[in-house]
Parts: sequence; C-alpha cells; structure tokens
Amino acid sequence: MPQRPKDPRPFKRAILKLSGEALRGANSRDNISPEIVERIALEIREAVDSGLQLGVVVGGGNFWRGASASARGMDRATADYVGMLATVMNALALEGALQHQGVSCVVQSAIEMKNVAETFIRRKAERQLDEGKVVIFAAGTGNPFFSTDTTAALRASEMGADVILKATQVDGVYDSDPRKNPDAVRYETVTFHECISKRLNVMDTTAFSLCMDNHIPIIIFDLAPEGNLSHALRGQPIGTLVHGE
Repeated sequence: MPQRPKDPRPFKRAILKLSGEALRGANSRDNISPEIVERIALEIREAVDSGLQLGVVVGGGNFWRGASASARGMDRATADYVGMLATVMNALALEGALQHQGVSCVVQSAIEMKNVAETFIRRKAERQLDEGKVVIFAAGTGNPFFSTDTTAALRASEMGADVILKATQVDGVYDSDPRKNPDAVRYETVTFHECISKRLNVMDTTAFSLCMDNHIPIIIFDLAPEGNLSHALRGQPIGTLVHGE
C-alpha cells in the first residue's frame, strides 16, 4: 500500500472542495460567516503564495439542499437548480474575501450569469490556474441530479489536478460513524477498493468512481480547527488519504 507522501508540498495543482455548511460555522445564525470566509481566504493566500495552483468547488448546503426539498415534494430538477444558485452566492463571498487578501481569483459558473461570473470554459480555467489565479467553480456541473462532490471530481479530472482536498466537519474517514460510535477508528490512509468494500462514506458514488477511474487521490480533513486548511493545502499529513492500490 502506498504511503502518504512526506514532501511538504507533494502536489502542484489541487481542487479544494468546501461544503456550504463550512462557510456558516457551527454556532452562526448567518448563512455565511464573514470571519470563517476570511480565515479560509487567508490560508488559501498562504498556500497560493508558495506556488500551489488551486481550484475551489463550493457547495450550497448552508442555503439549500435540493435532495431535501425534493423529498418534501418539490420537483427534483428545479430543487437542484436552486441549489446551484446557492453555490454561486458562496463562490462570490469567497471571491470577495480572496480579493481582500490580495489573491488574484475568478468565479467560473457552469450556468451562464455574465453579470456576476465568467462562464465555465475548461481551457480558460486551465490557463487561469497556470497564471496563478484561484479559480472558484460555481453552479455545480450545471446539471441537476449531480452533487458538488461530483463537480469536484469532474473539475479535478478536467484540470488535471493532482489531488482533491475535501474539507468536512469530520477529521477523516472512520470505520463507522464517529458521531454515533465513540469507538470508531479513523484511517490514516485507505484505498478506493477498501472504501467500496467496507461502504465507507467518502463521496457519492459518481464522484468516487470518477476519482478512482482517473487516479485522483482524496484527502479528507476537518476544516474547523484553525490551520488545518493550510496544512492540507501544503500537503502535510492531516485527515485521511484515499488513494489507489
């Protein structure tokens, strides 16, 4: 089994997956916490200054969840489109915080809305990453029935990213739900095949298949503790590394 790389920056280009809930904070009444977004922007700036090429995929769960709305009777496609618009709000908030930190960045949306974001064009996004810009991918894939986890896997594949950094509210992958089982064991590293055979909740099936087929490792870590994002972006040991054989 491959060991976690020891180099402090083992990857040149990464996709950071941020959940919408991560932008709100545990005890905040605001959908977006300016303090949390500024902290994320600061840690991103430090990593980008060191030479990392970074794309960011943001979720919209702090505003809306399409699957939940669908379960309550709303048309699923419509509910998912509402969720895509929620990700655009989060992307714009992150863009503003990054600009405040002096980071060159751009929002590319999978749904055309030229007054607030560029429309996603793969070659243009690749060029912007090469130029050192942070590219924030908004509006999911532009299609209903696909999660932002799938968006992260898709954009990582399209951009030729070396890794997906998935920031969550849990400090890695466990053999069972640590919120329900106090004896749950956290993996430092785990293979794609182990995740499948043990039915570990890493990403949804479509996202996971894309990562496995395109040999893109995933680092899953807890965003909440200050400094964790910086450690992850710099490739330092943190959370759980999901990798191929």
